[in-house]
Amino acid sequence: MTTTETSPKETKGTTRLVYPKMGMLFIVLICCFLLWGVAADLTTPMVAGFKNIFDMSTFQASLVQLAYFGAYFLLALPAAFINERFGYKVGLLSGLGLAAIGAFAFYPASKIMTYEAFLVALFAMAAGCSILETSANPYVISLGPEATATRRLNFAQAFNPLGTNIGVLLAATLILPKLGEPVDLASLSPEQVRTIRAGELGAVMGPYIGLASVLVIVWLIVAINKAPKIKEEFPDSAGTGARAAFRILAKNRRYKFGVVAQFFNVAAQVCTWTYLIQYTQQAVDGSLSLGGLVLQISLIVFLISRFIMTWVIGKIRATKVLAALGLLAILLCLFAMVSPNIAGLVALVAVSFCLSLMFPTIYGVALQGLGPATKFGAAGLVMAIVGGAIMPLVQGAVLDATTPAISFIVPAVCFAVVTAFAAYDLRAAAHDVDAETKAVAA
Repeated sequence: MTTTETSPKETKGTTRLVYPKMGMLFIVLICCFLLWGVAADLTTPMVAGFKNIFDMSTFQASLVQLAYFGAYFLLALPAAFINERFGYKVGLLSGLGLAAIGAFAFYPASKIMTYEAFLVALFAMAAGCSILETSANPYVISLGPEATATRRLNFAQAFNPLGTNIGVLLAATLILPKLGEPVDLASLSPEQVRTIRAGELGAVMGPYIGLASVLVIVWLIVAINKAPKIKEEFPDSAGTGARAAFRILAKNRRYKFGVVAQFFNVAAQVCTWTYLIQYTQQAVDGSLSLGGLVLQISLIVFLISRFIMTWVIGKIRATKVLAALGLLAILLCLFAMVSPNIAGLVALVAVSFCLSLMFPTIYGVALQGLGPATKFGAAGLVMAIVGGAIMPLVQGAVLDATTPAISFIVPAVCFAVVTAFAAYDLRAAAHDVDAETKAVAA
């Protein structure tokens, strides 16, 4: 159970979005959701960017994504220990601080002018974002009644795609236009190579320095915020500490299924957006720029849908909506497979509408009733983001062996797992209602 020193009992005002005096903290947390969205999508063009700048293979350049996702995976559990030992606020400050240090490190990296220096800076920034996300998600859940936890998290998460759109826009306007066409560096003198790299790495550095400055401002706001202290307790039979948390998680089927569902949800999201450009090229014989435009439209659809779904789940149980959107996403992927044309392309854009609800809903439902085990449970759900690094490799292999259209069988399978999780929660809820009815009748 989660309470605050100034909050009412959860038997009163359970439809309240946040507890009294928690509004300012909620707004600050929303800013954090936006910021790690910006960081994530500033990173996306770096694969192509570093490939050109350092004249390397696609595999070598793809270490950018490995560094980013790897940091998320490796730092989520340490973040949980920080939250357990010192509280969510220290977790937030640690994440914001490390992310800012990593973003500022792009400046010395641009002077050192080696790929490895940028990977270190990127890893540090992503590590901070991992700690930030592991802390912010359960912190949002704790700011109000459990009855509105999923809706509260959906609302906060709605600002994350706003950040991703800002990140894409910054990359498209401040980074990519300043990266020249690939050149044969072997034919140039060392001084010419150094001059070209210095200019292009300077373009990469600028937006990250701006992001770091904003992270520092938010760090200061969090540091001086005097929000009421949140108190949490384990169920009486579970004991205290990390071991008790892991025992609770190991016995909770909803949580374990939720981690699996989150792995495949993030996988479906990354797969859909990663290979949308190739699908565009096949379906309408489009250019890379057209594919980028379609991706931007998809992200806008994703953003708008987040706010719509936040309202919808205030009226309808979240997992009912999740099940419906999961089924719709499967059908849209299958349609895109058999209709590789403009209609199929529209279907894939519509998949982003379905994706909008999934991450925060799976997250909120999986953490229900875990108490302080939520801190370690949150780490597991953040670690599940590694699905976004693994499954795109599978879809890429399918694409190489077949076509971009056929490869969308991979996200379709991923959506099937998400739908199964929603069905499981609905069955569990129905069983709980039946048990309560029988108990009352007895």
